[in-house]
Amino acid sequence: MTDYQLPKIWQEPEEYTGLNRPTAGSRFDQNLPRGEKPFQVYSLGTPNGIKVAVMFEELKELGVDVDYDLFKIDISSGDQFGSDFVSINPNSKIPVMLDVSEEKEVNVFESANILLYLAEKFGQLMPQSHQERNEVLNWLFWQTGAAPFLGGGFGHFFHYAPEKIEYAIDRYTMEAKRQLDLLDKELAKKPYIAGDDYTIADIAIWSWYGRLVDGKLYDGSDVFLDVASYPNLLKWADKIAKRPAVQRGLEADYKPLSK
Repeated sequence: MTDYQLPKIWQEPEEYTGLNRPTAGSRFDQNLPRGEKPFQVYSLGTPNGIKVAVMFEELKELGVDVDYDLFKIDISSGDQFGSDFVSINPNSKIPVMLDVSEEKEVNVFESANILLYLAEKFGQLMPQSHQERNEVLNWLFWQTGAAPFLGGGFGHFFHYAPEKIEYAIDRYTMEAKRQLDLLDKELAKKPYIAGDDYTIADIAIWSWYGRLVDGKLYDGSDVFLDVASYPNLLKWADKIAKRPAVQRGLEADYKPLSK
């Protein structure tokens, strides 16, 4: 039980010391560095962040002549609230990408949209038929809607929250396991999440759920969630983890921002 009383109108806590704020926008002037490559990526090795590095490495593996500069945005220090970053993504979330190869540079934010942008630009990892393309988008957008319950819900209350709250852990564990069960059932019927071929949907989902069942997201969560009970999901996750491009994406070198 808690002695918290719900106020009529919420007010920001005076003693709150976290980075989150109830307002959007930049908090300080910033000059993000630029490299010489056609794509400039500002990111971090989080589940959402690794999607972009993996995507670029998969494109290279397919013989696409593409290169990128990768800069580290330290979200624990608030780099994402600098003026240059906010000008690319007003939502202040990683990853973001600039395509400077176009006549007019293109800002791209939201990890799923970056995957889609690159897949469409280079004609790779996305089927051309209407039906197959739609199935990839079904699962790509499923990931964008489902992962906040995994990260912001289960991951937060299981791993990051300063106190263990049984109700919150039970609520989000049930949803996390429901999602794992869904993926396991789907992957019992097909080798990849959208069908016979590896696509951007697999990259997006593996970066969260593959890493989770591999025990790479939250200490002890693979045991807590009994991931051994999802054999099809485990087989898929292991298969993708062994891809050379995925391994290179995980090992990508994030250049520090100049201070």
